[in-house]
Amino acid sequence: MPAFTATAPGKIILFGEHAVVYGQPAIAVPVEQVRARVVVDPQPRGQPGTLRIIAKDIQLDAWLDELPTDQPLVVAVQLVLSELKIERCPACTIRVSSSIPVASGLGSGAAVSVALLRAFSAFLGRPLSDERVSALAYEVEIIHHGTPSGIDNTVVTYAAPVYYVKGQPIQRFLVPLPFSIVIGDTGISSSTSQSVGDVRLALQAEPDRYQAYFSSIGEIVEQARRCIETQSIQRMGQLMRENHALLQKIGVSCEALDRLVFAAEGAGAWGAKLSGGGRGGNMIALVDEVQAASVAQALRVAGAVSTIMTRVR
Repeated sequence: MPAFTATAPGKIILFGEHAVVYGQPAIAVPVEQVRARVVVDPQPRGQPGTLRIIAKDIQLDAWLDELPTDQPLVVAVQLVLSELKIERCPACTIRVSSSIPVASGLGSGAAVSVALLRAFSAFLGRPLSDERVSALAYEVEIIHHGTPSGIDNTVVTYAAPVYYVKGQPIQRFLVPLPFSIVIGDTGISSSTSQSVGDVRLALQAEPDRYQAYFSSIGEIVEQARRCIETQSIQRMGQLMRENHALLQKIGVSCEALDRLVFAAEGAGAWGAKLSGGGRGGNMIALVDEVQAASVAQALRVAGAVSTIMTRVR
C-alpha cells in the first residue's frame, strides 16, 4: 500500500486583518514558496487503531493515544475519523513537516491542518472535498486562535486569492495583472488569539471608536479589490499605508513591524503594512518586480530575520 502525501501553501492577508473578525471584508492570497507537507505511511503489520504522529519541527514523536485530546494534530485526525464515521483506522504513521514559520501570520497552523486532513482522508480511501477540508480546518483553527475569522483555512484550502466576509460564500477572484510582494519576518513570535482577544476588549471599552476603525479598513479592502481587478496596482501601495496606520491605531503593530514597513518604503516599495495578527510576525511590501531584491535586502538590514519574494497571480 503506497504512502499518501498532501501539501498546502502558506498565506498572507493583503488587507483587512482584525476588521474581518467583525464582519468586514478581507483579501488574502496564497504563498506557494512555503508549504506544509503531510505523509501518511501505512503500517500493515501494526494493530488497527494504532497511529503514530511525527512532527520533527516541533519535536513531536508520539502515539495518538499518548497525546492530549486538544493537541491540534490530534484534533485534525479525530475530525477526519468522525467525518468518515470510522472508529478504528488502519495502523499508520503520520509525518508532518513545514517550511512555514510558526506564529508569524503566514497560516502555518491552517496549512498543516489542510495537508493532514487531505492526506489522512485519502489514506482512508475517502478524500474530503475542499468545502469539508476548509470547514474542518476551521475547527482546528479555533484551538490555534480562539476566535478565528475563517480566512486562513479558506485561502489555504483553495490556494487562490480570496475576497472573504465571515459567514458569506467564498469569493475567489482573478488577478489579471500579477504583482510582487516581499514578505519580511520580524522573528518575533506572536499569538493571534492574544491580539484578537485584546482588540475585542478594546472594542468593548470604546465601541464607537473601534467600529469606525473597522469600517475604514473595510472601505480600504473594497478599494483594493477594485485596484486589483482594474490593474491599478501602484494605487494599492497607498492603501497599504492607510491600512497599516489604522492597525497601528487599533494597537496591533509594534516597533519591529513599523521599522520594517519604514525600511521597505524607504527602499522604493509602493507601500507596506503588517500582515496577520500583528505584534510581531510578518509585514508585506508591494513592489515593482525589479525592486523586489533590493527591498528584501533593505528589510534584512533593518532587522528582518528572513524574507520571501512572491508573485500574486
